[in-house]
Amino acid sequence: MSFKKLGLLICTVFSVIVNINTQTVHRRFEYKYSFKPPYLAQKDGTVPFWEYGGNAIASGESVRLAPSLRSQKGAIWTKNPLNFDWWEVDIMFKVTGRGRIGADGLAFWYTTQRGDYNGDVFGSSDRWNGLAVMFDSFDNDNKHNNPYIMAVLNDGTKNFDHKSDGSTQLLSGCLRDFRNKPFPTRARIEYYLNTLTVYFHNGMTNNEADYELCFRAENVALPRGGYFGLSAATGGLADDHDVIHLLTSSLHSTQQQQQGGQQISNDEQQKLSQEYQEYQKKLEQQKTEYRKEHPDEVRDKEGEFDDWFESDGQRELRQIFQGQGQIHDILRDLNKKVDEVIGKQMNSLSMLTAVYSQSQGQPVQPGQPPMQMPSLPIGRQDWDTLVANNQLMINTIAELKGFVIDVSRKSDSLLAGAGGAVAGGGGAAINPQFLNEIRDSVNQVKQAVNGVAQRLTSAPQMGAQVSCPEISCVSTTTLLMVVASQLTVMFLYTLYKEKKEAQAKKFF
Repeated sequence: MSFKKLGLLICTVFSVIVNINTQTVHRRFEYKYSFKPPYLAQKDGTVPFWEYGGNAIASGESVRLAPSLRSQKGAIWTKNPLNFDWWEVDIMFKVTGRGRIGADGLAFWYTTQRGDYNGDVFGSSDRWNGLAVMFDSFDNDNKHNNPYIMAVLNDGTKNFDHKSDGSTQLLSGCLRDFRNKPFPTRARIEYYLNTLTVYFHNGMTNNEADYELCFRAENVALPRGGYFGLSAATGGLADDHDVIHLLTSSLHSTQQQQQGGQQISNDEQQKLSQEYQEYQKKLEQQKTEYRKEHPDEVRDKEGEFDDWFESDGQRELRQIFQGQGQIHDILRDLNKKVDEVIGKQMNSLSMLTAVYSQSQGQPVQPGQPPMQMPSLPIGRQDWDTLVANNQLMINTIAELKGFVIDVSRKSDSLLAGAGGAVAGGGGAAINPQFLNEIRDSVNQVKQAVNGVAQRLTSAPQMGAQVSCPEISCVSTTTLLMVVASQLTVMFLYTLYKEKKEAQAKKFF
């Protein structure tokens, strides 16, 4: 009997726990603690039931807390404190920037007092009393653990540790990237029965249900009657911090709903239902009378506008067909690209086969299929050598090109100097560089002739082989004069020829 009693007790406790955990939670939208587009900001720039300041900018579609400029801070706070204990906040935001790394981040606040608009902690005040859920995008401690989402509690006496990114003060957190996403990122913060839960949507899809659990912390006691706020800040690096909407819902259990709800008696319910039926009858009568009075304007039947609108099923089918059409187009493009790649590979394979066959001395016939190669004809080392030789040839050709250009430039300058001298009637000075080159050439000829003369005079007398019995030997001076006269004649002929060419060019 004792085992039966123990079993009944366990079942009772288990059923009570299940009832508590599966207790229905009622959500009620709180418009005084929310904002969303369109018409988020009024014509005068204000946001209903909210106040913003600092560098924050409100538009009809979003609130930009901090623009992508250096050292910008801004915040937005509710005007009235909360009048409910448990709540759920859905935040849709975008953090975008050009850099690979962003700064500094944004934060969601629930505090007893509204913070500053140019504070030190993500644009709000330090030493806050309440909760801060921070979306930190800059790595201050160089641990490569950012972007990071964390919750920090404060009782109004602690300063936030920026150097360690609050790692010693955080309640809990998770490593999630929320920068530069294709769709807006979302965070859902829930505080119910002293349990703080944060869900995160990474913004990779447009599905609103793609939330994942970031963290859950129990036994979290927050002060009652706090304010909601959002803030952001930039530093040396800058991002655009845009909040698209903030939706607040108050959470109530079934007991609270029954206690706080208004009880409607059965008589009142019957009275309201009768009034509704009477209004329905009056509406039908008015429709009938209107149709009788205006027969020309009466349409055929009640389903006359069905063709103008589409049902939910038709809309889903149309979207499915559109998606399948897009997938089909993408697959067709991929098929074309794969065919092009295969064609290029076949061409490369045929070229390599031809090279390999020629290296083996076997010409490839036009109608003969390509033979199978035992191994790749060009190895890695051969390929590297071929690339190096190719680069060397390119460098050599470039040097030759520069040398040819230099020679052409020098020849043009020489011809220009010589032409100027001839055109001036011999009175103008010839290019000194040209004269120096001629002088060097004459000196080299002189040195060669002197060397030959010295070898002839120092050689031993060999009788008839050395002496010139019948032919008179020419002296060194005479030889030099002859060579100099020849060079002078050649030089004068060159100048005369260039002058004739220059005169001929004037007629063209």
